[in-house]
Amino acid sequence: MYICICNAIRETDLRAAALTSGGDAEATYASLGKRPNCGQCLAKAGEILEQERALVASLAPKPMECEKVAL
Repeated sequence: MYICICNAIRETDLRAAALTSGGDAEATYASLGKRPNCGQCLAKAGEILEQERALVASLAPKPMECEKVAL
């Protein structure tokens, strides 16, 4: 689905860019070589970026606690 009609940015483009761009929607657009025009997409784009980053963070391996071993 297109999120930004002005720049032809799709949801899949934003989700992929979320992994390499740590900024807000405007910074992510810049990483795609674009910039917001009318700005109506920025709120939805921000939601998608937050969702994708939260998903990736939830899938990251958690550090395991070391068990004490008697030698």
